[in-house]
Amino acid sequence: MRRLASALVLVLCLTGIALSAPIEIELVHYKQEAYEIFKQLEDKFNASHTDIHVRFLSPADAITIMKTRFIRENYPDIIGIGGDMDFSNFQDAGLLADVSDYPGLSKIKPAYIDIINGLKFLPEPGTYGVPFMANAAGILYNRDMFNEHGWKIPDSWPEFIKLCDDIQAAGIRPLYFGYRDTWTTLAPWNALAVGIAPADVCQNVNAGKTTFTKEYKEVAEKIYALLKYGEEGPFAYSYNDACTAFARGESAMYTIGSYAVPQIRSVNPTMNIDSFVFPARDEPGTQTLNSGVDLMFCVLEECPNKEAAYKVIDFLLEPENIQMYVDAQNGVPCVKGEFKLAPMLDGMKHYIDAGRMADYHDHHYPSEMSVSAIIQTFLINGNVDEFLAKFDKDWIRYNRDLISKVQKYNATH
Repeated sequence: MRRLASALVLVLCLTGIALSAPIEIELVHYKQEAYEIFKQLEDKFNASHTDIHVRFLSPADAITIMKTRFIRENYPDIIGIGGDMDFSNFQDAGLLADVSDYPGLSKIKPAYIDIINGLKFLPEPGTYGVPFMANAAGILYNRDMFNEHGWKIPDSWPEFIKLCDDIQAAGIRPLYFGYRDTWTTLAPWNALAVGIAPADVCQNVNAGKTTFTKEYKEVAEKIYALLKYGEEGPFAYSYNDACTAFARGESAMYTIGSYAVPQIRSVNPTMNIDSFVFPARDEPGTQTLNSGVDLMFCVLEECPNKEAAYKVIDFLLEPENIQMYVDAQNGVPCVKGEFKLAPMLDGMKHYIDAGRMADYHDHHYPSEMSVSAIIQTFLINGNVDEFLAKFDKDWIRYNRDLISKVQKYNATH
């Protein structure tokens, strides 16, 4: 009898331990450069919560790791990814939970909810991510150089071309490109495209409503027109070369996103950098900021503790923690509120506050199509019609299954 009583006590003790054990939540994200700030956030969360224990993992080649784990059905609870084709594919495959019931979505700026919902292959209901941080791309400029010469920020394409002419007349190179790395061609391409082409151009092409030959002609003509304002032989210079040249005052402007500032400042730590929205359109007052979701949190459909996952996201959305991340990574918060942004975003702040923004077009491009290489080839040979014809032809080639899916869906809805 005494042995039985002792056994029951032991069982009750073990049960009590099991009941008091915290819920484990694993978040795998692709921002390896933000490892330190996520480690601080992990420690802060675990020190203030006894019911939930989190692990924030930032492996090298994180997207490949995620895909491998999905295949093996070894799912994390939450993933942190950007708003691009990987998100579209994960959502389309049914891997991500619909978080429309998450109360924290009310804190997110509607423009960023619209951006991630616009990444769906099919216009079905539901929201499958919580936008956390965005980035912005346009034109970086040397603020001291502009002040010295009295150059004004342009608000239209004609004003921008006149500015480039004035800078060139002063004996200074207006722009730097660094097009040897093909991906750098996408920086001015995206910034021009969001101003000129419809935000849903890729969806409309898939639906058979339009063509890139029609929608991208002006984008192609304008990106090519800029070449004469950059370095001689831009295809011989890399991204690092361009950052270094801009840092050393070899150009007044640089057609790149805010993400390049740390590289530039590694060469010139005290450089006074600001930015402005790419003035793609001819009419003043009509420009659109090129901004996309750089990091969002997606709960996996297989997550057994969705409520606990939401509490982790609640913590990450707290203003103090958002500011920690902004200070560390120069990000643009997707959350409503007053945050201190990096100085190089001063010229874009009123667009960010007003929600006058549109997503990067290349977030809809399949990686297999290698659009950046197609743009680079076009910039070398200058044949607009040939470039646009190839864009349309390759789009059909690499999106054949998706186009079929979209058109079947539209025929029945």
